[in-house]
Amino acid sequence: MKHFKSFLAIILFLSLSMRVFSQDKKVAVVSFYSNRMIDYKELGLGSEELINNILNLRDNPKFNLNPILEKYHNAFFNDYASKFPFKLLPENEVTSNQQYKDFSPKYAKTEEDLKNYSVYKDYKYIYEGFNGKANEVGVANIFKDQADGVLFTEIYFSLKKGFGIGGMATIKMKAFARIALYDKNGNKVWVINESADSKKTGVMVGGIPVMSPDKILPMCESALEELMKDLDGNLPKIIKKSTKL
Repeated sequence: MKHFKSFLAIILFLSLSMRVFSQDKKVAVVSFYSNRMIDYKELGLGSEELINNILNLRDNPKFNLNPILEKYHNAFFNDYASKFPFKLLPENEVTSNQQYKDFSPKYAKTEEDLKNYSVYKDYKYIYEGFNGKANEVGVANIFKDQADGVLFTEIYFSLKKGFGIGGMATIKMKAFARIALYDKNGNKVWVINESADSKKTGVMVGGIPVMSPDKILPMCESALEELMKDLDGNLPKIIKKSTKL
């Protein structure tokens, strides 16, 4: 019994030590944006008319994703951040950093390409993902003296076919979030890919979705609301992975 109690005490000590260690970690959020190009692959369509409609929507000033991105940003920093076992560096410390401002990402976008993205305030568009580690290592190196890792996040949207016959059908919007954490050496710690469907629906006429801002934006907002609920519930499942930072 005495040895069992000693064993429990050691386990408790190690558990508390890990919690304190992880809570002392700091992470810099280095990229925060939304894609303005609505994906259509789930519709199984690729007509010239549909592609033109998507491009026209992207370029329409009334298709303003900034309020939606703001909502995600507020949830991320005011709610999700408290669930991570590390602290986030103040945003102004990241975005005002001169090395960050001067950083030239690999796979940098032209001014025309950047029309595809709504980037939150003073953040930079920095690609993160499948084509090497140059960006991840580069920004991690910028903040290596201030943070134990860097975090990228983005949201994007995709059309999804609902019910219908022939060229007449309903459509839904699916919202996606990617949250990727890298350590101070630019090595991936974990990635969260979460998605959710909108409750609000739209329509396809003649096999082509109605792509006006007043139809698409409410579906995007509805999908994001469902996505944020899912993220809020699923984040605790990945908390243990964060202790690897």
